[in-house]
Amino acid sequence: MKELTDGDGNVVTTPVIDASVHVFCQSTKELRKTFMREPFSSRGFPDYEMDWYGAPGGEYAKGTEGPDREYPGSDPAIVAGHLFDDRGVDVAVLHPMTRGIMPDRHLGTAIAAGHNEMLVTRWLDHSEFGERFRGTIRVNPDDVTGALREIEKYRSHPRVVQIGIPLQSRELYGKPQFWPLWEAAVDANLPVAVHFEVGSGVMLPPTPNGLTRTYEQFLGFTALNFLYHQMNMIAEGVFERLPDLKFVWADGAADMLTPFMWRMDCFGRPHLEQTPWAPKMPSDYLPGHVFFVQGSLDGPGDVDFAGEWAGFTGKDDMVMYGSSYPHWQLNELSVPSSYSAEQRDRLCWRNAAELYGIDIPATASAIPAQ
Repeated sequence: MKELTDGDGNVVTTPVIDASVHVFCQSTKELRKTFMREPFSSRGFPDYEMDWYGAPGGEYAKGTEGPDREYPGSDPAIVAGHLFDDRGVDVAVLHPMTRGIMPDRHLGTAIAAGHNEMLVTRWLDHSEFGERFRGTIRVNPDDVTGALREIEKYRSHPRVVQIGIPLQSRELYGKPQFWPLWEAAVDANLPVAVHFEVGSGVMLPPTPNGLTRTYEQFLGFTALNFLYHQMNMIAEGVFERLPDLKFVWADGAADMLTPFMWRMDCFGRPHLEQTPWAPKMPSDYLPGHVFFVQGSLDGPGDVDFAGEWAGFTGKDDMVMYGSSYPHWQLNELSVPSSYSAEQRDRLCWRNAAELYGIDIPATASAIPAQ
């Protein structure tokens, strides 16, 4: 539970679900020796840190390493202390970070499988903290057969709540080759989370026109890729074919949703003859299908119109709080003062609780300002 101040100056106690906590193996050596098998454990693949755009001040927040300098976000006790004790989080949704798209799809699946074993054995089945963790099973969309195998292996685990794929891709996710994977997600009753990946894979550049020069440009532009995928899924009729499919864009970009959907609605209806398999207005496919984890760059901040802005395109029913722990931004939970009580609850915990089936007490109390 966390204390916040509402627009009237009252102190409000609210539950908190952190929908984006990144967890890692302690080292690449541990991943190879403990969680991967031959012929893949001795293969070459990039380290977590091998990417093109490092954050200028360092990739991770201070104090998030393990006691013997293990990788940040790799020790359940340290993560639990930071989240549950220091930040007032009630439940944390964990997202293992892997390596992007590998040239060899079988190697990519083996890396994902190793992280899944780590997630379940070290975190979800943890004797002390496991009940407060929920997990994301990582699958390789370049290897649908291998992905289906991972889903089948873990779909019945009571603390697995979603499937995770990388934002970086060689194809847009509305394309038919991915449909069996989305069908399996629906069958398992698991949302699909799309998150920007660490490590340097062989995906396309972060913009349609090639590479950016600096980290700042990269961070600002990359979120557009969520919308490219989403608009393609709508145009390809994925949500029409699979009315129970839920996608979580798990690394920001909700602030870009409204203007892009306005444009898509303007062009979508007059050209319906080109997409008869998606007969609704594009924005009609958002409710119940599309969710976002709040990013550190999202939204107008604490301004008078923040609540109204959140209501545009139904964003207040789609956006969930996420810290991005242990990454440098370590998003603090900040609720604009112009949010209604309902908007505050939806951001802090309710949207995530409903999406992931998390039973959390809805006990919030307001203490009048003195």
